Amino acid sequence: MIEMKKILLIDDEEDFCFFVKANLENTKEFEVITTSKAQEGIELAQKEKPDLILLDILMPEMSGGDVAQVLLNNPDTKNIPIIFITAIVTKDEIGPETMKKIGGRNFIAKPITTKELIKAIKKVLGKTIEE
Repeated sequence: MIEMKKILLIDDEEDFCFFVKANLENTKEFEVITTSKAQEGIELAQKEKPDLILLDILMPEMSGGDVAQVLLNNPDTKNIPIIFITAIVTKDEIGPETMKKIGGRNFIAKPITTKELIKAIKKVLGKTIEE
């Protein structure tokens, strides 16, 4: 039996959270915890200790970059890999130095297919995708 990986998705778009949770959990490889609130995401990361965090960059009360900084400064969450996701900002606009500084090991632009998302997740988690 495959060990399911726990993923925390922090994104203020609830429809996107529902889409990602449904599609990733359908693979039977991932357990997905979602929240649309940045502060709750920080608390869930500390409590649940996910294998990976999918983090929206542009959120209302706190940016994804700020959330990442909080997580990276906490000994309990600093080693959890983060994939940044957004519909508005491009990787070029963020810049490689900022991405490195805030701990982003990968970047996904919305919209994204389930296959692309799984490939990015497995790349960060060090797995190979089965085609």
